Amino acid sequence: MAPYTFLHPKCTIRRSFLPLACSLFSSISSSSFSSLRRSHRFPPTPETSPPPVPKKVPSNVSAHGKSWQDPYNWMSNTNDPDLSLYLNRENSYADAFMADTHNLQRTLFSEMISRMPPKISTPPERFGPWLYYQHFPDGREYPVLCRRLQVEKSSWVKTLLRGGSGKEEILLDWNEIAEQYGYVHVGACRVSPDHNFLAYTIDITGSEQFMLQIKDLRSGSIIPELQVNGVVSIAWAQDGCTLFYTQSDENQRPCRVLYSKLESDTMGSFPIFTETDISFCVDITSTKDRKFITVYIIDASNPFGGMQRIRERVSGVQYFVEHHCGVFYILTNSPLHENMQWCGKDYYLARCRVEDVQSTNWQNIILPTEDFTLQDMDIFYGHLVLFLNKKGNPMLCSINLPITVDCEHQKEIENLNPWFFPLPSNSCSVVPGSNHDFMNSLYRVVLSSPVMPDVVVDYDMSRKTFSIVQQEEVKGVACELDLNQCLGIKHDVEENVQCNEQQRWKDFSNAYCCERKEVISHDGVRVPLTILYSQTAWRKGQAPGILQGYGAYGEVLDKSWCSNRLSLLDRGWVVAFADVRGGGGDSSWHKSGSGMYKRNSIHDFVSCANYLIEENYVHKDHLGAIGHSAGCLLLGATINMHPDLFRAALLKVPFLDICNTLLDPNLPLTVLDYEEFGNPQIQSQFEYISSYSPYDNVSRGSCYPSMLVSASLHDSRVGVWEAAKWVAKVRDSTCSTCSSSIILKTNMTGGHFGEGGRYGQCEETAYDYAFLLKTMGMLNVRDHSKRNMVSEQGK
Repeated sequence: MAPYTFLHPKCTIRRSFLPLACSLFSSISSSSFSSLRRSHRFPPTPETSPPPVPKKVPSNVSAHGKSWQDPYNWMSNTNDPDLSLYLNRENSYADAFMADTHNLQRTLFSEMISRMPPKISTPPERFGPWLYYQHFPDGREYPVLCRRLQVEKSSWVKTLLRGGSGKEEILLDWNEIAEQYGYVHVGACRVSPDHNFLAYTIDITGSEQFMLQIKDLRSGSIIPELQVNGVVSIAWAQDGCTLFYTQSDENQRPCRVLYSKLESDTMGSFPIFTETDISFCVDITSTKDRKFITVYIIDASNPFGGMQRIRERVSGVQYFVEHHCGVFYILTNSPLHENMQWCGKDYYLARCRVEDVQSTNWQNIILPTEDFTLQDMDIFYGHLVLFLNKKGNPMLCSINLPITVDCEHQKEIENLNPWFFPLPSNSCSVVPGSNHDFMNSLYRVVLSSPVMPDVVVDYDMSRKTFSIVQQEEVKGVACELDLNQCLGIKHDVEENVQCNEQQRWKDFSNAYCCERKEVISHDGVRVPLTILYSQTAWRKGQAPGILQGYGAYGEVLDKSWCSNRLSLLDRGWVVAFADVRGGGGDSSWHKSGSGMYKRNSIHDFVSCANYLIEENYVHKDHLGAIGHSAGCLLLGATINMHPDLFRAALLKVPFLDICNTLLDPNLPLTVLDYEEFGNPQIQSQFEYISSYSPYDNVSRGSCYPSMLVSASLHDSRVGVWEAAKWVAKVRDSTCSTCSSSIILKTNMTGGHFGEGGRYGQCEETAYDYAFLLKTMGMLNVRDHSKRNMVSEQGK
């Protein structure tokens, strides 16, 4: 299941297959709280100087009979002292370029933190007798994971016998780790079934080499014998003292499964499985009822009784396994018949008895239809939860368990008496909570949209009712709609849904307009485009705007609520999201924008940019773009093909030198990227990748847009040299006047995720927005943003 977060990160990672979720039950994204601690003071204005000129070192590169020169290839050696000198010179140049924006940065930063509520916390979630939650201490960058015993009026004697009465216990404080090491990135985080231990992984350098730590929650001490490096995913056995975990090799590929036995005479790490095929990585988790560990199948009550394989491995086929009363429920895209050629198009749901898991006679319960595709599942003692997609819109439903209908023949969802969860009528994202309690009948989700702050909703699957638990507070905006109805139902069938007058939520659609369009791409395919703007500040045909895209790994572009965006929207900007091929949706949407079809995603992005201009949402000379990680591949290729399309661009930890990177199998994670982008060791795929590779196709002599390129020295996902080489080559090859407004800003001590603390994120965003305003020629334009903001006092 996907992680849930009440405090949103705004960073899309490139290597999406690594499950780097932190918190108790994967409830907060790992990129949310990864940051160097630093002051919020802005530096003094340095003297303006010309852009740095790095050295050139002759370097001949060849593949498939083709040879070319790469004079900046030396930058891939991060141990070369000249690289550090060059990056520091670029940082000084960036400071000089941005010197006249210091006041604007302060203003933007102040606006962003002024919207934060004084207290930020997640609503408690029950796990056994405990309530687990997180909150930000006053004025601190990072959250604290806490718990307290759930006090029930009818069982106060039992509560006292447990030795507690609801007193808060602090389990993990991100701030303490940051203060100790200067950097914190929390990965996996799991509490043992008996609630006595907390296992978690931390990165303290930015290199994403996570160290496993286990805390004894009874004494509050860390177990020193079990501090293991390179750990990715973790899972507890039922005994509460046997921990399974995966460990990465030197190329960051999770490939080994090990276990440690706590409170034993032989505490240590013992391997039980190694994946030798370098094109595969290993993940490990447990079923919701905690009776099985899944990497293969391990009986959690007998963790040393061996492993059982589900099916023989086939490339591209996946199995997601849950357990319910002796039956495995399996979400898979495997062939339906042995003689059927697998197309990998959609997932379906099957089941089998535990003892029959290796049988070929699984019962196929639910198949996709023209209306619905299956995306994910969750399971409880009394209910099966399905995540569905209906023509691009997310939907959820629950089905009572056990399923007693005749399953000799597969069924459609409608045949199983589903309850479709009421969702807001406007387009929104649906992210599940941790939902860790197998016996619970409540299902928690977080709903969000570009105009609706995060709403935490509990759905009672037994009573078919729902309740709004909490909504993110946004200060300084008072445009709440006066809604008297409950959540809208995104389904044709009427359901018996109970709601009351208190079921309301803040929706700022009176102040901000969110439109969903379909843009015709080069080959006639319709590409979803979400357009966001202020009802009062936006001026048709005159507005500046920024377009965001990603288009890789089947990842859905994050369009959830972000209060920081208001600083652009209130200044009349348009913020748009292009869901290009290669990104999220069904599997065919991903496949049609990856591998040998990657150029489709680039054409889609160009079409969306032109649509914004042609339909007068954005002025043709004031369109910007933003990409993160693999999204910069999309953006860089677009800039090469259409240098005059954008006025400014933000490229964050950019993947730009794809051809050289994929030609080097010794780089971390490269082999695993062959499935997404292709293998340049194969000539036809090499030629295709070369045709769009941003670094290899810089348009010589052209005028390029202003660019802020952000990188991190210790980034293990995208090498810092990709950003540095791109900036050097663009400056060397394009118009010298235009390229002087290209700056490279490198975090010299951090990793891929950059600034992640709540204040650090605001400061970084203020810097990005100030760059956009400066390069759009709006630095000295009178600021009318405050006229569109209604203060709390003015309600």
